[in-house]
Amino acid sequence: MSNPVFSRDPVFNGRGAGATHATVDAATLEQMYGQPAATPRETGRMTYDDVIVRTAAMFAVIVVTGAATWMLAPQLFWFGLVGGLVLGLVNAFKKTPSPALIMAYAAFEGVFLGGISAFFEAAWQGIVMQAILATVATFAACLFLFRSGRVRVTPKFTRWLIVAVSGYLVFALTNFVLSFFIASEGFGPLRNGPLGIIIGLVAVGLASASLIVDLDYIKRGVEGGAPRTMAWRAAFGLVVTLVWLYIEFLRLIAIFRD
Repeated sequence: MSNPVFSRDPVFNGRGAGATHATVDAATLEQMYGQPAATPRETGRMTYDDVIVRTAAMFAVIVVTGAATWMLAPQLFWFGLVGGLVLGLVNAFKKTPSPALIMAYAAFEGVFLGGISAFFEAAWQGIVMQAILATVATFAACLFLFRSGRVRVTPKFTRWLIVAVSGYLVFALTNFVLSFFIASEGFGPLRNGPLGIIIGLVAVGLASASLIVDLDYIKRGVEGGAPRTMAWRAAFGLVVTLVWLYIEFLRLIAIFRD
C-alpha cells in the first residue's frame, strides 16, 4: 500500500482543511501588500530543505548506531527489529510528529540494520556495499523520474500500488510463518532459487514505486503549505521506504550470489 505515514495525514494527501481567514480592514491590507513577501521559513511552512536536513539527521543516527552494533554486538539485531517495528507503528499513527520518537526509531533501525548487515557481510563479502550502492542508485533514478515528469502519481497508480503491496505483505507474512515449519536456506521456503529472485525483483519494484509516491506526498506537503513540524513526518516516511528498499536489495543480491 502507499506509505501510511503519508496517506493517513491530510497535510500530505491533499484532503486537509483550508486555513481560516480573518477579516481585515483596508488599511491593514494596504500595509500587508507593501511589505516584502514572507519566505516559507518565516511563515513556519515546511520546505524541501527542512525535509532534507531531518532525513540526513535520521541517517546519521542510523549510521552511528549501526556501526556500533556491527562492531560490538550484531546479535542485537532482533532487539532493533522489534523496537523499530513498535516505534514505526507509533510514529505512523501518531497525529502530531514527535522528533524524539522519530529519532528513537532511527536508533533502533540502526541497531537492526547494523546487526543484520554484519551477518550478511560475513556470509557474502562485499554484499553490504553492493546493497547500499543499489539503494542510492535506485533513489536517484526514482527522484529523476519523478522530477522529470516521466512517472506521474495518479489515483490509478496509487490504487494499483496499494493492492500490490498488500499482496506482497500477505506473501511475506506467509513465508515468515512457514519458515518455522519448513527447512529453508535462510530466506524462507518461498524465497529460494529462481522463485526467490522473481519475488525479490518484484519487491524492489514495489519499494521503488512506493518511493516515488512518497516523493509526491512530500511535494504536496510543501506546495500545500504544511507546517514545518511536518518535515519530521516527511523524513520519517522517506526513511521507512529506503530501509525497506535496502533490505530487499540485501536479500536479492544474496540469492543471486548464493
